[in-house]
Amino acid sequence: QVQLVESGGGLVQAGGSLRLSCVASGDIFDIRSMGWYRQAPGKQRELVATITNDGTTAYANSVKGRFTVSRDNAKTTVYLQMNSLNPEESAVYYCNALLSKIGDWYNYDTYWGQGTQVTVSS
Repeated sequence: QVQLVESGGGLVQAGGSLRLSCVASGDIFDIRSMGWYRQAPGKQRELVATITNDGTTAYANSVKGRFTVSRDNAKTTVYLQMNSLNPEESAVYYCNALLSKIGDWYNYDTYWGQGTQVTVSS
């Protein structure tokens, strides 16, 4: 069993900051990459940021320079530091991981967390 649990969402004023965390646990053999997506009401889920095992990061153009994705040394926790938030970024933020499981190390699958709500007030 694999779990991704997000935390850190909440209500913040426009221009404010939040830091999201996501912890991966369970019978994990290897995590190749982790990332963050978001989905606003009535919209499709979109990529926000990702980070690979070697530390390579990628960002949506709309968040470059304001958001920073990072991982802990154990590489089981991913963070998203979000600065200068605007109301249009209110959404449920989901953690995502591409990983393999113990006993099935050569197969990589994508797992999702339950999401954490971020609301930016104007």
